[in-house]
This record gives sequence, C-alpha cells and structure tokens, in this order.
Amino acid sequence: MSVKDEVIAGKLDEHFPLVVWQTGSGTQSNMNVNEVISNRAIEILGGVLGSKKPVHPNDHVNMSQSSNDTYPTAMHIAVAREVHARLLPGLKRLRDSLAKKSKEFENIIKIGRTHTQDAVPLTLGQEFSGYVQQMDNGISRVEAALPRLYMLAAGGTAVGTGLNTRVGFAEKVASKVAELTGLPFVTAPNKFEALAAHDAMVEMHGALNTCAVSLMKIANDIRFLGSGPRCGLGELSLPENEPGSSIMPGKVNPTQCEAITMVAAQVFGNQVRI
Repeated sequence: MSVKDEVIAGKLDEHFPLVVWQTGSGTQSNMNVNEVISNRAIEILGGVLGSKKPVHPNDHVNMSQSSNDTYPTAMHIAVAREVHARLLPGLKRLRDSLAKKSKEFENIIKIGRTHTQDAVPLTLGQEFSGYVQQMDNGISRVEAALPRLYMLAAGGTAVGTGLNTRVGFAEKVASKVAELTGLPFVTAPNKFEALAAHDAMVEMHGALNTCAVSLMKIANDIRFLGSGPRCGLGELSLPENEPGSSIMPGKVNPTQCEAITMVAAQVFGNQVRI
C-alpha cells in the first residue's frame, strides 16, 4: 500500500516515460505501472531491482487482472472523479452566476432579435433565463450519464469471462473503489460489453459536447451584445479584466467569451475523434 501511495503522490513519476501512442488496450502503461510497483516493493523489501523477486509484476501486482479490464476501469474512475471534482461544480457556479444576472436584469426591457434583425421586446432577465435553462439542461445531461461510468470492467480480465479471478473479486474491487472515492461504483453487469465497448465514455462526452454548444452560443451572444461601444450594439457593458489592445488604449475585448469559444471548439473536435 505504501508503494501505491508513492505513485499517487507523484514520487515515482520519473519512472513513467511512455507516450500516449501505444497499443489500444493500454498494455504498455498497465505493465509500466505493474513494473514500477513491483520494483519499488522489491527495493523496500531489500531485494534486487529487476529480479521480480519477491514481488512479480505479473504474478503478484497484476494478479486477477488484465490490461483489457484494468484500463477501462481506470478510465471510468478518472472521468467520474473529474466530473464530480471539476465539471459539475464549474457548471453549477456558472449556472448560479447567470441566474443572479437574470434576476438583476429582470426589469430591463430591450429589443428582441431574430436573424439579427429587430423583433419584439423582452427583458434582459428573460434573455438570461434562457442561458440558465441551458446550463440546467447541461448539468442534467452530465448527471444522467454518470451511472454508466460507475460500472467498472474490473474482474472481466482478458475477454470478459473473468478467467483467472476468484469468485467475488469483481464485486470486491468495485466496493473498494467506491469506498476510496466516495462515489457509487459498481461492477459492470456484463463484462463483455464493459471490455469491448466504451459507450459510457462516448455518452459522457456527448453531454460535454452539448454543454460546449451551449457555452459557444452564450459566449457569442454576450460578445455580440457587448459590441461597440460606439458603432456596435453596446447593450452589455463587459468588465475590463486586462488591457484590450496593444495599440488602442481603453479598448475592452470580450476575452473571457473568446476563451470559452476556443475551449468549446476543442471539445467539438474531441467529439469527432471520440
């Protein structure tokens, strides 16, 4: 366990030199982990590095496991944790900020537009309420995709049959992971699907992609409404968070909006790849 803690703390990072380009199952990375844990345990026990004694990377560290179930398990754990630690809190903070602005703007009447042409009036608060709903929908989509990420492939070993594991191993792994992370991980009900497909990852990224579409629309709207101040719409006054121009003093660029659109474009590209 002490070796595992050293790996988690990053103390052995120099021993993980591999790049992402490797076999599709992640075997090289899996064996890299197995060998580092094996050698560090051997070192602690006073053995000879590289001897595979008394701790063997395959027979002991990789016992009852295969790259084919370990790697998908690690993927699910990593993504689920990031969703809880960063994605959902970030979306909820943005949602609450937009809701605050919607309330603040509830009595500001403005012109509505269709096809960028003047249409009928609405309040700025109503306009922002649409953004709030987009965020609510995005949060719901992400949360709806989580249950499939909680299903772990561990215990399926090479092809899903569970060859070379003990009865109850898969359930115990999922239970321990749930205990360590505080998230409701369970063993996947069908290991063949859990090993052969990554639909849960595709589903979650689909939710991310939809969130990115929402953010692109919101950022472009705010950038458009804040255009000017003399010859644009000038309906919104955007905060000056940094100098806007190296040649035009006083110019305020919608940098945060533009940063969001860049991130959103990368998510769109990731979606095509996935």
